Amino acid sequence: MEKKETSELQSRLSSLSVSSFPGITSKNCEVNTLNSLQSTDLSQTVIQPDNQPKMDDNSNNRESSQSTEEPISSLGKAGGGCSLESAASGGTSHSEEKKALPPLKPASTWTSLSLKELKAKMRQEKDSVVNVYRGDIMTVHVPTDPEAKRVCWEFATDGYDIGFGVYFDWSPVTSRAITVHISESSDDEDEDDELGEGPVVPGDVEKGSKAVADSNLGEILPVYRQDSHLAVQGGSHEFPGDGTYLLKFDNSYSLWRNKTLYYRVYYSA
Repeated sequence: MEKKETSELQSRLSSLSVSSFPGITSKNCEVNTLNSLQSTDLSQTVIQPDNQPKMDDNSNNRESSQSTEEPISSLGKAGGGCSLESAASGGTSHSEEKKALPPLKPASTWTSLSLKELKAKMRQEKDSVVNVYRGDIMTVHVPTDPEAKRVCWEFATDGYDIGFGVYFDWSPVTSRAITVHISESSDDEDEDDELGEGPVVPGDVEKGSKAVADSNLGEILPVYRQDSHLAVQGGSHEFPGDGTYLLKFDNSYSLWRNKTLYYRVYYSA
């Protein structure tokens, strides 16, 4: 039965002429018919002719990978010998250098029970008694002074506590004047849904005080709620270099209470 099928295939192949396939020359069509017929028997192992090149997938993959890598190497040559990998590493190191800041020493802090004395003195000085409204943050910008070595602060409040923190901006100083900036909160809050202030928890970080995404800003004291209504809160910090201190009085956590703040900032040699 197998021989009969083979003979029929041979007769059909012999009946085909090269002219039936106009795109194929007679040289290309000279194929060993017996070898082709052997491959049709699935029960036997296919024997590949020695004169035909063996297909190697790995060699093809290597050739394709080499052809893909060639434009990368050419790019490196065109860029003056700088490869893409080195360019990427250079960008990473640049960003790391930008984020690196000199270390800051901790601040010295103290408290005093001289609330009445400080408040009486601050009432006599201009702009030393202010109202920090509910939801607001008051920031005092204090540039370093070439004739001084430290910045000092003292403050107190009436009736309720207030958040306080100190930061240092390493940006070049453009003005030696002390300025005050107030960040106002949204006026769309509904007073009927407001919650009262909870008890003071030691180490409670103020929810409204968010770290500024500034690569030149270093933290000296994070914002914490201070018992400034019970005792005078004071402190100082030695200049780490040329820059500007940011003293933050944070009332953003208070939904309905304004705070009366008595404060002073001065330099020390």
